[in-house]
Amino acid sequence: MTRLHDDPASFSDDALAGFLDAHAGRVVGVPGGVVRARATREGKVAVVVGGGSGHYPAFCGVVGPGYADGAVVGNVFTSPSASEAASVARAADAGAGVLLTTGNYAGDVMNFGLAVEHLRGEGHDARYLAVTDDVASAGPDEVAKRRGIAGDVTVFKCASAAAEEGLDLDGVEQAACRANDRTRSLGVAFSGCTMPGADEPLFRVPEGSMSLGLGIHGEPGVSDEDMPSAADLARQLVEGLLREAPEGADGGRVAAVLNGLGTVKYEELFVLWRTVARLLSEAGLEVVEPEVGELVTSLDMGGVSLTLMWLDEDLERWWRAPADTPAYRKGSVADLVQGSERSAADAARAAAPPPDEESGGSPQSRSLAPDVVRGAEAVAAAMADAEEELGRIDAVAGDGDHGRGMVRGTGAALDAAREAQSRGRGAGGVLRAAGGAWADRAGGTSGVLWGAALTAVGTRVGDDARPSPADVVDAVDAGMDVLLRLGGAQVGDKTMLDAIEPFRTTLRERVEAGDDLPAAWDAAATAAQEAGRATADLRPKVGRARPLAERSIGTPDAGATSFGMVVRTVTGLLRD
Repeated sequence: MTRLHDDPASFSDDALAGFLDAHAGRVVGVPGGVVRARATREGKVAVVVGGGSGHYPAFCGVVGPGYADGAVVGNVFTSPSASEAASVARAADAGAGVLLTTGNYAGDVMNFGLAVEHLRGEGHDARYLAVTDDVASAGPDEVAKRRGIAGDVTVFKCASAAAEEGLDLDGVEQAACRANDRTRSLGVAFSGCTMPGADEPLFRVPEGSMSLGLGIHGEPGVSDEDMPSAADLARQLVEGLLREAPEGADGGRVAAVLNGLGTVKYEELFVLWRTVARLLSEAGLEVVEPEVGELVTSLDMGGVSLTLMWLDEDLERWWRAPADTPAYRKGSVADLVQGSERSAADAARAAAPPPDEESGGSPQSRSLAPDVVRGAEAVAAAMADAEEELGRIDAVAGDGDHGRGMVRGTGAALDAAREAQSRGRGAGGVLRAAGGAWADRAGGTSGVLWGAALTAVGTRVGDDARPSPADVVDAVDAGMDVLLRLGGAQVGDKTMLDAIEPFRTTLRERVEAGDDLPAAWDAAATAAQEAGRATADLRPKVGRARPLAERSIGTPDAGATSFGMVVRTVTGLLRD
């Protein structure tokens, strides 16, 4: 269990505060994460890594000379928001551009991709790369769908060393891509991990078994097998990776990372490594500076993963390059040129976005702001009531955090809506504020989707006039279009889109047929809830649930379920 905590809801914030105090002088905090205590030197590309908490030393533990310039830190197993990623990137960027990189998880891909759009709009040269090393999560013909697990270590390290070497942003991005293309990982779990404040693990492994192909966000493996000896496990991991050796990886030199996921002792890892090293040698591979220890964990999960990166001349040089961070040190960084020292206040100023110059709304639009706030209140209350149920549904084939994320997101949206109304914003401005706060505080896939959708709805509604039913339909379509663009899913993939599409289709049909807005919305909400329940028969094709498709059958999608709950809650408000 994760035993030491105060308020479980603030676990990641409390841990980050302790980390910053313990390593004062090495790192400073900024909104959304941490950056080096010495500013990125002028002319150097900044490398910003990140993801949810619960993985230490990843991600904030590798910020320092020779490694990352900054780390974006989300809640436990939850993607940071786009604004948090942009905040850390601004503080790290010294004018030569910034590469943001994470594991390949839907929430991270969406949020960091949006952050890149925001940064480019502000004049920063920004790129994004998702690490795809986990061979168990997709086949060789679907490499782009593979998760990022402990291969983050090799990819982040090579990209960072290339940046220290003075490569431009194109060169650093290419270095990261090359490292990613040549990195493969495979992991197993012996026990599940437990969220702070929870009494039960997110999944259980049958007695005397191990779970093959685990994720690092509390997802179980893709299959359960009998628990092997250390030697047999070493053989299974090595053979599994050698079968996946990248094409064109000529030469016999590899970087290797044997990673403990939380509760496997170092002595156990060394026992395992003894056989791993022998098997790699027998396969004709020479291991260059192996890492054996905890580098990418999953709270208190019992498990291990093995990562191999097939080296070329450049990758080997970058892998061996010195680094000095709170949790990862190699060689001497004395010869590395570093930027000037900076305070937390200096870093925070660099992280700040351009000032918001949004104006207030018309009297007609402002008169609707209280209704929007009442809607936010009702939705937040409904999600609080449904938190446990949504978490249970999500845990069947995911990490079980959907309910908690919806509560965080709707609560933050409510606070932001109230504050925007108090500043005299119109209906559109209140919706946009709610959307931004939802994305910032909820994190994860649902957070960025709901936040982006509400922001688009608010933009379409505007602040100049009272919207007609047709305007509301157009605004809903604008929000749904954003979801389609960001989510990359299709109807039938077992996502919230399966409830969204019938909702918007029914809403438009009923309004165009002459129904008033409450009646049309009621019919659309019914269609959404029916479609959400029908997702129980579907197999997930995207997201974290995809590797566990069989387990998901019989359980509805959590995102589709919560969407139906939200639009049903709004129905009552429209009637009133």
